[in-house]
Order: sequence, then C-alpha cells, then structure tokens
Amino acid sequence: QRQMCIRDSDIPGYDPSLYTQDAVWVTARDGVEIPLTVVRRADIHPDGTNPGYLYGYGSYEVSNEPYFSIYRLSLLDRGVVIGWSHIRGGGELGRRWYDDGKLLRKKNTFNDFVDSARWLIDSGWVAPDRLVAEGGSAGGLLIGAAINQAPELFRAVHAAVPFVDALTTILKPELPLTVGEWEEWGNPVASPEVYAYMKEYSPVENVREGVEYPAVLATTSLNDIRVLYVEPTKWVQVLREKTKPSPDRPILERIEMVAGHAGKTGRYDAWRERAEEVAWMLDQIGATEVY
Repeated sequence: QRQMCIRDSDIPGYDPSLYTQDAVWVTARDGVEIPLTVVRRADIHPDGTNPGYLYGYGSYEVSNEPYFSIYRLSLLDRGVVIGWSHIRGGGELGRRWYDDGKLLRKKNTFNDFVDSARWLIDSGWVAPDRLVAEGGSAGGLLIGAAINQAPELFRAVHAAVPFVDALTTILKPELPLTVGEWEEWGNPVASPEVYAYMKEYSPVENVREGVEYPAVLATTSLNDIRVLYVEPTKWVQVLREKTKPSPDRPILERIEMVAGHAGKTGRYDAWRERAEEVAWMLDQIGATEVY
C-alpha cells in the first residue's frame, strides 16, 4: 500500500527556512513560569518596532498547542511576531495547570495573558502600540478581562463569540448549558463568594469609565446557543458608553445572521469571514504590506 507524504517543499510558496519559533518562559506576577510560543520571520529582530499578535484561551483544560496554519503566513510575511500563549486554565502542563485557572483561581488566566503581552513588549519583540490580541468563546472572556485590566497594552483586539457577560449567564440555570458550566466557573446562585469573585472579572461588569481602550472587533452569530449574541452586543454598548472615545480605535460588532458558535460553515464563506477579521487586525497594527 502506498502512503503519500506531504513535504514542506510541496506547499506552494512556503519556505520553512524563512521562519523560526522559540519556546520561552514568562514570569507571571505571582512568580509562576508561563510557557509562551513565539513565531516570527527569521530576519525579524527584537528592536521594539515590530507589530505583534497574541492568541489565548485558557479554559476547560484545553491545551493550546501550536500548529501550522496557512493564514498565519500572511501575518508572518508582514513582519508580525506571533505569540501563542499557554496560560493557566488550559491543560498544557497537566491537571494542576488547569485547576490553577478555574473557579476561584480564574483570575490567574487573565493575569498570565496580560503578563505575556507585557513580556512581548518589554522584551522588544513587539512595539508598544502595535500589539493585537485575539480569543474566542471563553477566550473572548479572556480578551474582555485583559483589556479591562491593561487597556494600554493592546492596540486592538478581536473577541470572537465572546463570553463577556459571564456572571449574568451563569446566574441563569434555565439556560441549557449553565448548570454544567458551574464546574468550570462556580455556582454564583448558591455561593456569595463565587458571585463576588465572578463580578470582579466579568468583562461587562468592569469596563473602566473614561479610559482609552484598544480598538475592538466583536464577532458573533445570531444562532449561537453556546454564547448568546446578546452578550457581545451588551458588551459593545457598555464599551461605547463608558470608555474614552477615539476616532482611530473603533468599537465594532459583526453579527452573522445565519451561523452558529463556529461561524459560517461553507468553506468559502468561512475563508471570507476569516480574511475580513485578519485584514482588520493587520490594518489596526499597521501591518498591511508584505515585509
């Protein structure tokens, strides 16, 4: 039986020698070492001028493992330094890593992400005003919490189907997914401690008034039953009402009228949807031209 093996040389336009990857450790504010994967073109140097992209998730013991993706070549070829975070709440370093980022330790997830963003800037890999961050679903909660904590670190963020009104949703056991979610976030209906803790980090509850925020793109779908479209819609409205307005930092929302939690399902529709998001992020960090 013949087996077909795809080599790097078989991928049109892809030369792996142009790119390099580093595994680094970021010291979080509580002293814990956080793994961060950094990918870039081999000719990019930490001179403090580069655009950057940081992705994170950090929930449900999901391991955020690096993997090859063709669309990221568009970022790399425009000089973008990519950070792939492995923050607490995921499963990258075992069960304890997950336990240290859930329930009444959930804030570790957000702190780790912010500290990773700060490391990218302080180390010189990314310019202070050229970092974009992205996360979806529980990763959207991460994005919302991160920009409340440190809006000055990010030039722009994309929050996809973001779980940004977490406390309101988890207080409603009549919703189909809420009761099962208490294992991840805690039960604020029964526990005043959980209620107070979630209120301290839930993005909608903690938008800072009169502060300049990064540009925000919130994307959602009308038929999403995991994170209802009302969550990002409410969040966007609160951001527009409370934050300091900036003409070059818009707060935008896109609602797909026929799609679910994963967005559009048709191959070409999904590609167009993703291309729009990537183009917006690249424009915000001034990285539209091929390097």
